[in-house]
Amino acid sequence: METSLHRQLKSFYAPNAECEEITLGSYRIDAVDGDRLIEIQHGSLGAIRDKVRRLLENYDVHVVKPIAIRKYLIKRQKKNGETISARFSPRRGSVFDLFDDMVHFTNVFPHPRLTLEVALTIQEEHRISRKPRHRRGKDFRVHDRVLRSVEEQIELNTAADLLALIPEKLPSPFHTKDLAKAAGIPRWLAQKMAYCLRNTGAIILAGKEKNALLYVIADEHQAAA
Repeated sequence: METSLHRQLKSFYAPNAECEEITLGSYRIDAVDGDRLIEIQHGSLGAIRDKVRRLLENYDVHVVKPIAIRKYLIKRQKKNGETISARFSPRRGSVFDLFDDMVHFTNVFPHPRLTLEVALTIQEEHRISRKPRHRRGKDFRVHDRVLRSVEEQIELNTAADLLALIPEKLPSPFHTKDLAKAAGIPRWLAQKMAYCLRNTGAIILAGKEKNALLYVIADEHQAAA
């Protein structure tokens, strides 16, 4: 079922309502802006990988990946029922959450006709009670997501754009512990980021230090050579 978040983002990016939900061959396109096709993908980028690859043969494609930097959690016993609790989640998201999902999209990005946009948002997450409650697992399920605001839009077109997200300079060579420190992210996410950077050609493998893989930035390595 389409969420409120998805509907709101379509309206945010489409020039007008007539440009939303356009049929193009066997595909439904979220929005069209001139010659550019716009796809809003809150779910896995891997789910639209093949669709985007085929569309890129003939069209410019703009994929929007919304990431919640803050979530306002609203719990109810039932849909449209009285609110049980409402609070901001203590977890904060960031642009680097992209790499948790982008591991399934590196065989499409980068592409000269593709723009991948990260939309940093504040969202409401509406949850309703599960009935009957599970012995194990969560007592509430997500019923809907609602957009409160778009705080920042970051467009990515090249592998260099991915590297530019890192706020601190990396040593040369570096491993994923260095990457985690420079980006301010957990090591497990830095490992996924390194996978994406390597697969897109932004970094290259430079050896090993004990059990850790070592990398160098591709442009710097080519300049040194």
